[in-house]
Amino acid sequence: MAGGILLAALIGWGAAPPDQTVAAAMIFLGTAVFTGWSYRLTHVHGVEPIVSFRLAQSLFDVLLTTSVIHLTGGAQSPFTPVYILVLTAAALMLPAWGQLVVWASTTAMFAGDVAWAHPETFRASTVVLLGLFALVSVVTGWLGAGLRRAGLTLGAVESELRQLRLDTGDILANLSTGLLTVDGQGRLAYINQAAEKLLGLDAASWLGRPVLAEVDAKAPGLAEVIQRSSREGSPVLRRKLDARLQGEPSILGVSTAVLAGSGSGLPSVTAIFQDITDAERLEGLKIRAERLEAVAELSASLAHEIKNPLASIRSSVEQIAKPSLDAEDRAVLQSLVLTESDRLSRLLSEFIEFARIRGGRVEDVDLSELVRNALALALQHPDAPEDARVAVEGLERPLRVRGDEDLLHRAVFNLILNALQFAGAAGQVRVTLAGPSEEERAPLPDAEDAIRITVEDSGPGVAIEDLGRVFEPFYTTRKGGSGLGLAVVHRAVDAHQGSVWVDNGALGGARFVMVLPAAGTAGEQGE
Repeated sequence: MAGGILLAALIGWGAAPPDQTVAAAMIFLGTAVFTGWSYRLTHVHGVEPIVSFRLAQSLFDVLLTTSVIHLTGGAQSPFTPVYILVLTAAALMLPAWGQLVVWASTTAMFAGDVAWAHPETFRASTVVLLGLFALVSVVTGWLGAGLRRAGLTLGAVESELRQLRLDTGDILANLSTGLLTVDGQGRLAYINQAAEKLLGLDAASWLGRPVLAEVDAKAPGLAEVIQRSSREGSPVLRRKLDARLQGEPSILGVSTAVLAGSGSGLPSVTAIFQDITDAERLEGLKIRAERLEAVAELSASLAHEIKNPLASIRSSVEQIAKPSLDAEDRAVLQSLVLTESDRLSRLLSEFIEFARIRGGRVEDVDLSELVRNALALALQHPDAPEDARVAVEGLERPLRVRGDEDLLHRAVFNLILNALQFAGAAGQVRVTLAGPSEEERAPLPDAEDAIRITVEDSGPGVAIEDLGRVFEPFYTTRKGGSGLGLAVVHRAVDAHQGSVWVDNGALGGARFVMVLPAAGTAGEQGE
């Protein structure tokens, strides 16, 4: 504005009064000096403008505007509305008291100039202008206060965000887990120190460059996992990959997280990985030790079960060999030898069946038909009471699973026969087959749907202290039982990636629940 006034004075220098041309030159000179000083202070020396500096700026703007208005006609000057810009700027830059000072200065200078230098321009509109200045000051002051509060809040948020970034950077840098972020084009966006060390990558050399080929050379399969996550937009959880870390064969545990992409391009992916070689070795040793311990316990139990019949057979044979033994006693002892021999044969047969359980041929199995067949066979078993009452529910429609039909048949048969044996004479047994529902998914987190077979009896039930041992080999509470029937059930269900548990049901006795993945959700058996 000062430059414009000077330009107008230069153009009309000859026709304009000398006092106006001199005033225009002084206004321009003063503006140039003040602006230069302000620029040097804030932009050259980088001083943060304080309230007094901003107040001086606003008061100079008032003085400059009044000078221009004085030269261009007083209250009727076309530059009078510039006061509104000055008051608005003051409202944005100054606190309330500073804005009051600027408004008072504006009102005093404008009114004084009109009254002293241009009384002929005083009109009713001049009073309206003074009222407008006051209204503008109030409104812009209110808006300015709101903006300052918002600015303070934003500043606090920015400060917290900056601190959060610093803290997050420190955490990520000191993690022992590798973090690697690759954008949709396969370029390296972030890598922490652990990932640099594990993969032998230098962040400074690879940031912003395609890195997947190099990653694949260090850890075969990692690049494919990242690309798959980006392509499908879904994370990968707990994948194990073979790698060579520092030249040694190693195992990486990898998970990925998909970051929201911008536009239509592929999303970025963060790979989280760790060297789990030692952990895998320890887990392998632990599993081997547990298996050896289980074999030792199983061998001891089998030896104990064999020892008693053998002792009875030996004692009977020794008695039979005595010439003084009468015919009746000899017959009793011979019957005992046969009985104990049969018991040994049955025990060994059941043990061999238990030991050989594994998934065989995998096919679609209709559990409704399988339960009907298993129930019919169990009712014909010599140990099943003839007058047992059996109720069956849920066999009206086919329910299919993927698995070994013979293995599943043995498991269901053993459950039903066990229920019949404990229900006893005139007892009750209820067999229920239920299709997929939400509550049945809980025991099988990896199965989308599950099918439940429930077998209940009215027998004595299972004592609380025995619930954890029911499926142990050779553990039985039934006289004459081998303790292998329910162990076979457990192994068969486990081979089909299912689960089985026991509690006490509504009939008063035990309730066994077998849950199997529905067809299409179970993993392949016999691998």
